[in-house]
Amino acid sequence: MTQRTPSNWDWADVRALCLRETRRVLGTSSAADDAAQEATIRAWRHRRRCRTPARPGPWIATIARREAFRALSTRRDQSLGDDVETADPRQHDTEFVDKLDLWRAVRALDGPDRRLLLGHYWQDLSNSELALELGIAESTVRVRLHRLRRQLRHTLVEE
Repeated sequence: MTQRTPSNWDWADVRALCLRETRRVLGTSSAADDAAQEATIRAWRHRRRCRTPARPGPWIATIARREAFRALSTRRDQSLGDDVETADPRQHDTEFVDKLDLWRAVRALDGPDRRLLLGHYWQDLSNSELALELGIAESTVRVRLHRLRRQLRHTLVEE
């Protein structure tokens, strides 16, 4: 079997993976299609950064999920405006309520933690880029992200 490198990836498979991941977050909508296209482009543009070019699936799926969350954030901002805190969850489906709870939990974080989380998941910054931007060690970024994910999980389970 030949080793796959970014230059010989099957981009139709990459696009299909991106579409599958964005639809998991956004459902079957034009926003999911747009996010999948953006994720495919981002994967192509940054293909040399993939640490496992023989198995790019998890790396590409992460890019696609981040694009989907970016699109979700934009759509939420456009559709809800400042009424997020007063939205009646009973009027929406469970998936939307879960996303709204997540957004509220993220907004409740203090500034540096929120910046770290949003930089990693929404802006697609690497741990080293975040470390440089925040003036902390890369290992600190990893530990803080781990703790933030655990804290969010705990917060969302309690609600």
